[in-house]
Amino acid sequence: MTDLSTSTARVSPDELRKLFLFEALPESKLEWLSERGERRTYEAGSVVYREGEPASCFYSMLEGRIRLLRTVNGEDVLINETDHVGTYAGAMKSFIPGAEEAYFNSLVTVEASSFYQLDASLFSEFMHVHMPMAVHLLEGLYVGVRNSESVVRQREHLAKLGTLSASLAHELNNPAAAAGRATAQLRERVDGLRRGLAILAGPQVDPGALQRVFAAQESAVRLAKEAPPLSPLQRADLEDELGERIEDAGVDGAYDLAAVFVGAGLGTEWLEDALDGMTGKLAQKCLRWVADALETEALMDEIGRSTSAISELVAAVKQYSYMDSSAVQDVDVHAGLESTVIMLGHKLRAVEVLRDYADGLPHIPAYGAELNQVWTNLIDNAAQAMNGHGTLTLHTELDGDVVHVDVADTGPGIPEQVQPRVFDAFFTTKPQGQGSGLGLDNARRIVERRHNGSIGFTTGDSGTTFRVTLPVAQRLS
Repeated sequence: MTDLSTSTARVSPDELRKLFLFEALPESKLEWLSERGERRTYEAGSVVYREGEPASCFYSMLEGRIRLLRTVNGEDVLINETDHVGTYAGAMKSFIPGAEEAYFNSLVTVEASSFYQLDASLFSEFMHVHMPMAVHLLEGLYVGVRNSESVVRQREHLAKLGTLSASLAHELNNPAAAAGRATAQLRERVDGLRRGLAILAGPQVDPGALQRVFAAQESAVRLAKEAPPLSPLQRADLEDELGERIEDAGVDGAYDLAAVFVGAGLGTEWLEDALDGMTGKLAQKCLRWVADALETEALMDEIGRSTSAISELVAAVKQYSYMDSSAVQDVDVHAGLESTVIMLGHKLRAVEVLRDYADGLPHIPAYGAELNQVWTNLIDNAAQAMNGHGTLTLHTELDGDVVHVDVADTGPGIPEQVQPRVFDAFFTTKPQGQGSGLGLDNARRIVERRHNGSIGFTTGDSGTTFRVTLPVAQRLS
């Protein structure tokens, strides 16, 4: 920082008394402050201190005009501009053990400005020696709020983890139950195939007929994989047609068998070939054998789909949590959004998810698991805003050296009186006990502090869009 300041005579007790922080102090304490502090004047456009630098001094403005700035995504964002005499800034928490040791904003002069400047260690000494009761009260308040926030954040994370665990259990249960049911039915069909083979291979069955049975089975399995889908009406008509033909061949349970064949995509041509030269018991054995084989194929397909779904869910969990990965890595934003949608699947069952992803979006350096917490909070809030019914739009785009990610809902919008407090810690519009008010605050911290990005929103009667902006290239430690 370039020092564009000059130090002059000390600030007198009478001048200090004009500052609202010190106006009620007795003469002895004003003398103490006057003797140990100094008047420092800065030219217009001077950086008195910069965010992130060690908090070495406490400042109270004697005259001038200043701006307080915060750095967001590499840019200085105006927090406040004032010419109010007595405005204080700098090492305000230096007397509290464990408080931040760096400036949490930047102080810049708009015009030539003078300050009462006191070293942070002296400010801490003054507070502890001359105002011990205030120190204890403020320390208790600061530590209490910090500890309370830590506990609530932990409970928020645990609650979110519980929600995601319940969602995952629900998503896993469906394919697992389907695989279990299919396995039990498959066991019955395999048993039927085994018994049917023993009958067909008996000495009373002509070898030529047995070959025709095997040929009918092979053609049935092949045709089943190639058959086009039928409408409900077409299916019903075909079942009636095949049922009548099977019944004419002297086969019991004709319409049950017809339902199996039509369900597998077989038609009259296949049936006529299969029944060529067969009637009665032989036709019964042949068609029952083929039906068991088709149902076995269908059950194996169902087990395959179910286990694939489980594998996809496990892969989504791994992607979501970034297990076996370093904390910082080049992250695929689209993969993170998709894994989050899967993890929140039970909340999005009645929500239409539209994806408007930019082609060739570059990977960005990020704390992957933390970034997925941001997507979780935004998507979860969107689902709640729509009461579980509506359209969720996920949009990404590359804009120069930053990536924009939009999460938009079709809810009623955020009320105007609520908008200024959306990102405030502990603020929530949910009923008591249903939200801690830390979701969006946590998202803001992750985006701004951990990834040097920005987060904001637009809202109206047709819905709300949250936009997260993240740098494409940066070094995170």
